[in-house]
Amino acid sequence: MTALALVMGHLAQLDLDAARNISYAFNSYYQKNNQLDDACKFPSLSVVTKSNPSVGSCRFPKLLASRFGEKEIMGCFPFSVSVRVLLLFSLVYAVSGLGANWGTQASHPLPPETIVRLLRDNGLSQVKLFDADYSTLRALGKSQIEVMVGIPNDMLSTMASSVKAAEKWVSKNVSQHISSFNVNIRYVAVGNEPFLQTYNGSFLKTTFPALQNVQSALIKAGLGSTVKATVPLNADVYESSSGLPSGGDFRADIHDLMLAIVKFYSDNGLPFTVNIYPFISLYIDDNFPVEYAFFDGNSSPVDDGGTSYYNMFDANHDTLVHALQKNGFGNMPIIVGEIGWPTDGDRNANIEYARRFNQGFVSHISGGKGTPMRPGPIDAYFFSLIDEDAKSIDPGNFERHWGIFTYDGQAKYALNLGTTNSGTLVPARNVKYLEKKWCVLKSSAKLDDPQVASSVSYACGLADCTSLGYGTSCGTLDIEGNISYAFNSYYQKNNQLDDACKFTGLSVITKSDPSVGNCRFAVMIQPYYAGAKRISGNPQKLLVLILGLISFLLTIM
Repeated sequence: MTALALVMGHLAQLDLDAARNISYAFNSYYQKNNQLDDACKFPSLSVVTKSNPSVGSCRFPKLLASRFGEKEIMGCFPFSVSVRVLLLFSLVYAVSGLGANWGTQASHPLPPETIVRLLRDNGLSQVKLFDADYSTLRALGKSQIEVMVGIPNDMLSTMASSVKAAEKWVSKNVSQHISSFNVNIRYVAVGNEPFLQTYNGSFLKTTFPALQNVQSALIKAGLGSTVKATVPLNADVYESSSGLPSGGDFRADIHDLMLAIVKFYSDNGLPFTVNIYPFISLYIDDNFPVEYAFFDGNSSPVDDGGTSYYNMFDANHDTLVHALQKNGFGNMPIIVGEIGWPTDGDRNANIEYARRFNQGFVSHISGGKGTPMRPGPIDAYFFSLIDEDAKSIDPGNFERHWGIFTYDGQAKYALNLGTTNSGTLVPARNVKYLEKKWCVLKSSAKLDDPQVASSVSYACGLADCTSLGYGTSCGTLDIEGNISYAFNSYYQKNNQLDDACKFTGLSVITKSDPSVGNCRFAVMIQPYYAGAKRISGNPQKLLVLILGLISFLLTIM
């Protein structure tokens, strides 16, 4: 249940005037966030006080002393009662149930501290990780951002092998970070979409035992009531015999396994986590109705026994609700683990569609309306926070472009999450770039040179050329522009080393930006290595490799 839902549930039972209702909401949020100053900064509305505002039997909660240190008893309240109450509660709600996936498959990741600041600046109160990287979790310490740590699929067999293995992992990657660094870990993601049909059953035998062992380890560590295990699943684990939500049931080949997992969820109070992607439906089916992917209400509705569905998200979500209901688990909480829209790499992956979809989704869930089968607040994580240029492109070239921010933490488009004073995304701060120079095709180079094709193939194979091609951001470049883009991508990925712009007789370094229109020729950010300072030369490479190895070992030990 989201923070606002809890607050509103209490307010419905209290006999308070409007001002005290607002005060109660403010204070509840302030106390939940450990009395952080930022948690009592509702613009021009709130103030911290040491006078207890409790009235009769209505107690305004105060933060208890915790193992992380004593807190002075204070409260957060409006200093003016002349406010628009409805707008105010909308602001509180917008913060409560929306998070983002933070992936790290990038050649040049931003420092974790920069990403945490980016999350906080944009009011994203929840983050979902795909591993339990030591430096990432350290950076999240004391931020109060709710964290879902991840166990990768290639570790499922280890987690399934014994409870001891799971206990060791939980101790190292959950308990230690909570007790020593005050990381607000709330969930452990056991695998990621392990039942995808493209995996050909690779994880069918290990996922459920791993889930059981991890949850047992959390309980043994005394975390069973605060940290929950869950398996983020793709929406292909359920299907509909009728093509309508009401026909929803779990996929036939894994039906018994899904029932065992869902029963385990129910017995242990765990949520069902599902990833829903309308974009993928559009990508794989040329006949998919484009408007049905969005939330504008421009699509012809799908009628399901008198219930109208105007967008694919609601229909897909409720297919799961029906599947759960049909098998006796109709009240199980659902988390949308991933949802989003890419901005490049395909004709339907563009800035316009991404902004339209993501803004539509925010508006769709911000009122707490929910879906026809599951009214109420929805907890969801954008996929994703930031672009990842080292992701596999097996699913499609769009895979590297899901971020609402670019690789360097810059907002791709205007998106109002309802959580910032500006009403739009706040970019990353103090990003350090390499020198403003690019590697491009020499003006004297001959396009019929036999080295051209092999050089471009080599550069794109080791860098990122997914912005080239039909319908992409750089799809209108001429032949020379395509070659230059490939050369520069390789050059930037290799930290602008001179040797990275030595395509024999073909390339030259320039300080004149070759970007054209929406096609951006990137300048890479300075490399960051966990545990080491930023470096741009070769002398410290050995140190960097050693420190990187130590960071990796700390994660798996």
